[in-house]
Amino acid sequence: MSYVTTEDGTRIFFKDWGPEDGEPVLLSHGWPLNSDAWEATALHLASRGYRAIAHDRRGHGKSTQTWTGNEMDTYADDLACLLDTLDVTDVTLIGHSTGGGEIVHYVGRHATGRVARVILVSAVPPLMVKTDDNPGGLPIETFDGIRAGEAANRSQLYRDLADGPFFGNNRTGDVPQGTRDAFWAQGLASGTRNAYECIAAFSATDFRPDLAKIDVPTLVIHGDDDQIVPIDISGRLSAELVADAQLIVYEAGAHGLPDTDRERLHADILAFLQS
Repeated sequence: MSYVTTEDGTRIFFKDWGPEDGEPVLLSHGWPLNSDAWEATALHLASRGYRAIAHDRRGHGKSTQTWTGNEMDTYADDLACLLDTLDVTDVTLIGHSTGGGEIVHYVGRHATGRVARVILVSAVPPLMVKTDDNPGGLPIETFDGIRAGEAANRSQLYRDLADGPFFGNNRTGDVPQGTRDAFWAQGLASGTRNAYECIAAFSATDFRPDLAKIDVPTLVIHGDDDQIVPIDISGRLSAELVADAQLIVYEAGAHGLPDTDRERLHADILAFLQS
């Protein structure tokens, strides 16, 4: 298995698929998942000549379950360590949900010297929680409820999310059991402290300054029935804050687009990579 080691000794697991000289694409996963959440997309891209890299965020999947560093500054620096160690340039950064926050914050802290494009999928920026200067955000009680579920019975929390709003199964009832089970299993592979602290990282980090620093072509993809990260507080605003960003709205799209709308998502990603 492949790892890079950060300055604080954390081992970050990553997959590196496809030809080494292929155009690189970095895939960053959502909460509380890991790189397996992107495996279908990584396989699709690698099979078409791209170099698909996907990592497990610290505390998730096969990476070290650290006691500290479970916040966006460190996540972004871990990503920088990975890209620097692999010496990847002209990379397209693709982030789903929390992963969208991670790649945006990477740009905010480390600029776009290695970056060719950015793709945000159902991503958490600009800022999820309601504050005085973000009155349209979700109330803090929403995230306190997720924290309470994580602390009380996280296995049941992940089951409830998978069976309900994450994939929109509460709307359609047709999301396969295997898809929902994969979410549950990946969630339980995370460290409980890591998953708990990541809730604040994805909900309370203000990504607006980071979005303003993006100076490469950017694509924002979001479902208009996303019950986890509502489009009106996220995707639409991010597209407005990034200069010349392109917004694609998936009608009736849920949060888990890499699974629920896989073929369309792959087509849109490839079209943007080739544009």
